[in-house]
Amino acid sequence: MNRSNAGANLPTLRSHNAALVLDLLRVAGERGISRLELAERTGLTPQAVSKITARLRAEGLATEAGHRASTGGKPRTVLRLVPDAGHAVGLHLDRDELTVVLVDLAGTVVASRRTPLDFGAPAGEVVAVAAGEVGAVLGGPAGVDAEAESPQPHPFPEQGAGPSAPAASTPGDGGAGGTAPVAGARTVLGIGVAVPGPLDHRGGVLHRVTGFPQWDGYPLQDALAARTGLPVVVDKDTNAAALGLALRADGPGDFAYLHLGTGLGAGLFLGGALHRGARTGAGEFGHQTVALDGPPCGCGGRGCIEALCLAAVAEGDVAEAARVLGTGAANLVGLLDIDRVVLGGRTVGADPDAYVRGVRAVIEERARRDGTGAAVPLVTTAGAGRPVAEGAAQLVLAPLFGRVGSGA
Repeated sequence: MNRSNAGANLPTLRSHNAALVLDLLRVAGERGISRLELAERTGLTPQAVSKITARLRAEGLATEAGHRASTGGKPRTVLRLVPDAGHAVGLHLDRDELTVVLVDLAGTVVASRRTPLDFGAPAGEVVAVAAGEVGAVLGGPAGVDAEAESPQPHPFPEQGAGPSAPAASTPGDGGAGGTAPVAGARTVLGIGVAVPGPLDHRGGVLHRVTGFPQWDGYPLQDALAARTGLPVVVDKDTNAAALGLALRADGPGDFAYLHLGTGLGAGLFLGGALHRGARTGAGEFGHQTVALDGPPCGCGGRGCIEALCLAAVAEGDVAEAARVLGTGAANLVGLLDIDRVVLGGRTVGADPDAYVRGVRAVIEERARRDGTGAAVPLVTTAGAGRPVAEGAAQLVLAPLFGRVGSGA
């Protein structure tokens, strides 16, 4: 994830080394990992590991998890991450719906809400609704109706510094009925916001979102931070989803996440990092022209793959929508020679098997025609929860573990 796997025994790199150790604790899960294993995997000295783990324990981020049998000498003490030592909010602002999740340090969703959203409303109103939903997932009443819009912002408790023990509450499963908040305000590290692009992720400023030009130049990051009192990070919805998928992927490699919902875009994970491009505009997958004299698109062009794909969806022609999506996917595979293609989004989730069949057929046909050998693996995020909102939370958490995704 755009960082070295090896530690450095230098005082100036203390935070880097701590992040490395913390990430290994995260990956180890409940099983935990010993100090000796941490030293072996990071290249740090046992003394350096002991100092780092002592500090992490003092901060409440790590704890002992029992002992492991040793091949010689006394049993090894095993350490594990304390997931509820900190939390992050993930917010997905779609064109017609808002999803918010609260996740712990392990990335587990412990509370969630979903509500209708009019992204075409004045920006201030959208921010007010977003802030209200964040407040609700952090401190609203238990058993909230996740499908009911909350027009009034909820109050935010006073913020504190650093992780602390979470307030007691009733955990939920993130289902349609909503869940109760589980974290005290001082445990919340920030809010990650995923929105349609294009945008400038560095400053959290939106550009001309297709169909919603009024957002051009709007400082969403600053506006939401002022409203909530929490640090805010903003990125494209597809980038957020790709980051979340990369952190929990079974294996390494380059992949493209193709998101078909109210729009069509891509998140690219290349060379161990998110690829945003020099102007943070990479991944505008839906606006590649595939028919020079095709129908007009909301972006102002003609024959864009998004326009063709959404037109087929509107007509109920899933096979045609999958064929169009497959054409774009095959172009991407041929251009970047990636290892995997991941399909996601509400539209794909409504009929995942049909989209996998249709997209795979086009990719395999292109591979046969080009003589490039076996087609790349194709999977969906169906059943994987809320990949965009959960990925948005990782925009906040990933740096804590040294998983910065991209320095761009």
